[in-house]
Amino acid sequence: MNVDVSIIQQAKIQARILVPLVKALQAELGEERANALVRKALGDIYRRYGEEFWRTKNEKNLGMFIMSAFATYASENALDYRVNEQSTDAVEIDVTGCRYAEFYKALGEPELGFLLVCSADFPTAEGFGPDIRLTRTQTIMEGASYCDFRYRRLKETD
Repeated sequence: MNVDVSIIQQAKIQARILVPLVKALQAELGEERANALVRKALGDIYRRYGEEFWRTKNEKNLGMFIMSAFATYASENALDYRVNEQSTDAVEIDVTGCRYAEFYKALGEPELGFLLVCSADFPTAEGFGPDIRLTRTQTIMEGASYCDFRYRRLKETD
């Protein structure tokens, strides 16, 4: 990940290429098939980002690790969030404001925002390791009032 450019700025730059590309793929292949292809291709990339971030941080405390990751994604005031729980083995965060969603809504493409931004959350979490699980049932990008991120370690640490 390039630390010289914030994640929100990277997302905005990438959207200039990815939005027209995804729309062309959808026109050619159909929305369902194109979206599945995009999710798979980007999922592989984001899983590797998650693995790299986990290795680089070398943090055993899941709460500390996830808070560090959220700070990265929230830089430049990109996210407003509240922490409901933070421990060694669990983190519960509600994102209450999202400039990623605002950006894609302003483009008139919130469904592509979900595909290109929100869909990255699960493969990134997979990169954190096989014992870390993310649950999320709603997103601002899809019209909810907040995003509910719930990270859990499947095997509690000693």
